[in-house]
Amino acid sequence: MNSQRQSPIYRSRLLQPASDRKPETHPLTWRLRDDGQVVDLADYEAKEGYRAVRRVLNEHDPQSVIAAMKDANVRGRGGAGFSAGLKWSLTMQGGDMPRGYIVCNADEMEPGTFKDRLLMEQQPHLLIEGMILSAFANNARYGYIFLRGEYVESARVLTQALAEAREAGWLGPDIAGSGFDFDIALHTGAGRYICGEETALLNSLEGKRANPRAKPPFPGQSGAWGKPTVVNNVETLCNAPAVLLRGADWYQGLSGGRTDDGGTKLYGASGLVNRPGLWELPIGVTGREILDRAGGLRDGRNLKAWLPGGASTGFLLPEHLDLPLDFDTVGKEGSRLGTGLLTVVTEDQSMVSLLRNLEAFFARESCGWCTPCRDGLPWTVKLLMALERGEGEAGDVELLDKLAADCGPGLTFCAHAPGAAMPLQTALRHFRHEFEQGVRSPEDRARGASVSVGEA
Repeated sequence: MNSQRQSPIYRSRLLQPASDRKPETHPLTWRLRDDGQVVDLADYEAKEGYRAVRRVLNEHDPQSVIAAMKDANVRGRGGAGFSAGLKWSLTMQGGDMPRGYIVCNADEMEPGTFKDRLLMEQQPHLLIEGMILSAFANNARYGYIFLRGEYVESARVLTQALAEAREAGWLGPDIAGSGFDFDIALHTGAGRYICGEETALLNSLEGKRANPRAKPPFPGQSGAWGKPTVVNNVETLCNAPAVLLRGADWYQGLSGGRTDDGGTKLYGASGLVNRPGLWELPIGVTGREILDRAGGLRDGRNLKAWLPGGASTGFLLPEHLDLPLDFDTVGKEGSRLGTGLLTVVTEDQSMVSLLRNLEAFFARESCGWCTPCRDGLPWTVKLLMALERGEGEAGDVELLDKLAADCGPGLTFCAHAPGAAMPLQTALRHFRHEFEQGVRSPEDRARGASVSVGEA
């Protein structure tokens, strides 16, 4: 385990030195150590740790906490971009209402994404503090961290941090002398992508098969074990302490007027870049700035396309690099900000092979609950494999169009299939000729010959 923790490949890398990170400008990462080791309880408390909890639990009420999160416009950092404050306001609240749960969605399985891992492995108390504040706002007395099973190091660090917080009185009965009781359990999943969908996560947490649930009722009314439940992403919860310590106006100002969204964002880059890693930047920076920070593409390669936030977002082109990377702007271009971690595609990479790899992942991770996802995604993979081998038939590309459309929003039980369809739809829109090159001509079919996509 020690050898893994020391490996620069194993750890998520923040590529900003401590000298460049200040509490006023980098609320998520200013405490992180340059050596990548864990910020323990003593270090965290020495740097404003749990100060927001002490203030809020003794001086505020739940409604004022929710109002601050709304005013700050903290949007969910797990991919959907839904207002955290609004989500908190939709739970059944009040003294005569049932007490519910706070659940942290730490099932970070989006290909190309590794931001939550950084926060959990190196600064676990920030997440714990955010969960306490969320619990206070939502009348919850117990919380769960639903952690991706493969994140063994995150589990070790979080287990230690939860024990430290209990011993110091930050978890358990009468936190900070406020009369508020709250504790957290760590729950490791079995490594299923579908558990990133909040209701599938709740089913798995309850020991059931990880299938999505019908909505309504929404988790805010009937979630874990039928109680009001708030499910938030790791990075979303980690924003709460700074918002409630420094105020909504300060948080809104961090974007520097680039966007109406508030705060900073953990952006990153992976693929064939010179410096893959993470940066905490004002929300609304451009893709070009992130790629510049990543040192550009390796070996003088040219950019063909890029995913702005994980495998389930739509491909953007080089001309989109100067767009602000916020939720609404990226959405207007036919993609999604998603997790905000860019994946680059270079001109020497085949879009057909790339899509075959992505869709094979989505097909494997489908829960099989609804037909378009269960049957449509494997069918998509078979077509892409044939096109990749140069053995496609006339009409295969058009059939891919139809399969992607059949997996669109509102046509499936949850967002898994629409997420799988978005990169395929945008790749077909921008690079259709690459797919058509995999279709055999009538003459080749008569001879039984095939042509590789690379030769076509």
